[in-house]
Amino acid sequence: MITSGFMYLSFLILLASVIVWAEKKFPGKFFKYVPAVVLLYFVSMLLSTFGMWEKTDDVNMYYKLVKDNLLPAMIFLMLLRCDLRKILRLGPNMLLGFFSASFSIGIGFIVTYFIFKGFYEADTWQAFAALCGSWMGGTGNMVAIQGALNIPDAKLGYTLLMDSINYAVWVMVLLGLVPFGNKFNKWTKADTKIIDEVGEELARAQENKRQNIEFADLILLTGISLFISALSMKLGSMLPESDFLSATTWTVMIATLLGVLGAMTPLADLPGSSQISNLMLYTIVALIASRANFAELGQAPLYIVSGFMILGIHAIVMGLIAKIFRLDLFTCGVASLANIGGVASAPILAASYSEALIPIGVLMAMMGYVVGTGGGLIVGKILSII
Repeated sequence: MITSGFMYLSFLILLASVIVWAEKKFPGKFFKYVPAVVLLYFVSMLLSTFGMWEKTDDVNMYYKLVKDNLLPAMIFLMLLRCDLRKILRLGPNMLLGFFSASFSIGIGFIVTYFIFKGFYEADTWQAFAALCGSWMGGTGNMVAIQGALNIPDAKLGYTLLMDSINYAVWVMVLLGLVPFGNKFNKWTKADTKIIDEVGEELARAQENKRQNIEFADLILLTGISLFISALSMKLGSMLPESDFLSATTWTVMIATLLGVLGAMTPLADLPGSSQISNLMLYTIVALIASRANFAELGQAPLYIVSGFMILGIHAIVMGLIAKIFRLDLFTCGVASLANIGGVASAPILAASYSEALIPIGVLMAMMGYVVGTGGGLIVGKILSII
C-alpha cells in the first residue's frame, strides 16, 4: 500500500505513461473505442477500489497541490490552439452548424435530466454538467468543470463511462451515415461548394507553421502556463463569491479568458502546447480517478440509457435545424463530432468525406475547447434549478 505522497504521484504518472505507450505501440480497435484517457481513469479507479494507496495527509496534500495548480495551466495551454480569428474563416454555415450542435446537446441534457430526475442520485446535475462540458468540448473542459463546481471525484466515473460507451456508438453512427450525404443534402437543399474552398484555404495556412518542437518552446510554454495558473488563482481568490461562483470557478474562467487571448499572440505559433497540456490532463485525470471507487457506480445502466437519450434528442434537433437552414450532412456530422468527440475524432469523420476537409474538422474541434467550459457551466446551472 502506498502512503507517501510523492510515490503516489509518481506511480500515477507512470501508469499514465504506460497506457499512452500501449496505445501507440498496439493501435487497434480496442483503443479506437476506449481512448487512453478513459482507460487510465478506470484502471486508476480499479486500483483505488483495491486499496493501492492510503489517503494519508501526505497523499492528500500532493493530490490537492498538483491537481489545483495544474488545472488552470492546462486550460491555458489547451486554448492556445484556438485562434478565434481563424475560426471565423469557417464561414456562417459551419459556425451555425457547430453552435447548433452545442445548443442541441445542451437541450438533450436538460430534457433527459428533467425526465429521469427522480431516478438519479443526489446532485447528478453536477456529473451532467461535467459531461456536457466534455460533449461540447473535450476531456479538458470536463476536468475544468469538475474543478469549478467542486464535483466529487466519484461522480466522474459515470461521466467517463457515458463518454466512452455512448461516444463510441455515436462515432459509428456518424461514419455509417457518410454514404447517405447526397440524399441528406437533397433533402435539406444544401449548397456544399464553399466547404471545399474553406478546406483548401485552411490547409494552405497550416503548411506554413513550424512543426518540430524545440527545448525553448517547451520550457517557455511550461513557465508561462504555470505563471498564468498562479495569476488566475490569485485573481480568482480576490473576486466576490456566490453559491455558483466560487474562487475555483473564477480561476477557471480567468484561465479560459487568458488562453483565448493568448491564442491571438505569437505564443500560439509555438509547437508543444498540445503535448504539455495533454501531460497535465492525464496527470489530473489519474489523480481524480484515484479518489473514486467502483462500488459507487451502482446506477451505470441508467446513465448509459440517459446518454443515448441525450444523443437522440441532439440528432432530432440537428436534423430540424439542418432542414430549416439548409445545412449539409458534412457540416452537421463534423459539428456534432467536433463537440462530442473533439479533436481526436472530428478530423477522422471529415477525412471520410474528403482529405481536403480535415482542417475544418480540426478547427471546429478546437472551437469546442473555447465554448465547452462555459456551455457546461450554463447547462449545469439550469439543471441545478430544475
